Amino acid sequence: MPSSIAYEQLSEALARLGRGDDAAEYHGALCGALSVAKPNDIDLLRLIEHGEAVPNDAEARRTLAALRDETVEALQDSEMRFDLLLPDDEVALVPRVRALVAWCEGFLYGLASRPGVKLDKLSGDAREIVRDLTEFTQAAVGDDDPDIEEGAFAELVEYVRVGAQLLYMELHPRPTLDPAESQHLH
Repeated sequence: MPSSIAYEQLSEALARLGRGDDAAEYHGALCGALSVAKPNDIDLLRLIEHGEAVPNDAEARRTLAALRDETVEALQDSEMRFDLLLPDDEVALVPRVRALVAWCEGFLYGLASRPGVKLDKLSGDAREIVRDLTEFTQAAVGDDDPDIEEGAFAELVEYVRVGAQLLYMELHPRPTLDPAESQHLH
């Protein structure tokens, strides 16, 4: 379920709020925060504030709220159609890698945004995903064949995409039906 809010649209909204170069990081922070907090409990402007006053731009705020709503829906999608908000594939590889690094940094920031979250209580797989996302914040483009680099980047994006959604699902388990109750549903 791709977002109807494009990377460029988020960049423009953030620019109106004085943070135009942070679209990937913002989306990552939003996804991390959504993993540990209820959507309406997240102050969408604090994800970008960094101690600075944020201009009052109603259109930008609507864009951020719409992105939050779309992102929650995508993270809850059982068919795993959640996607990272990153620059298009037509953009050169180096800026896309930087955006993925920023997305991972943002996600980890958002994940840590709620006091009292016990990441050590996560499953082994989920803790490994968090460790890997931390490692990915050091990603860079090498000197290999550009096709190999593109392939490696695509694999990283896919791992981060699936890993972020799995973390969200682990931190927001869906209630399961009691087998005795399911007999009464027929």
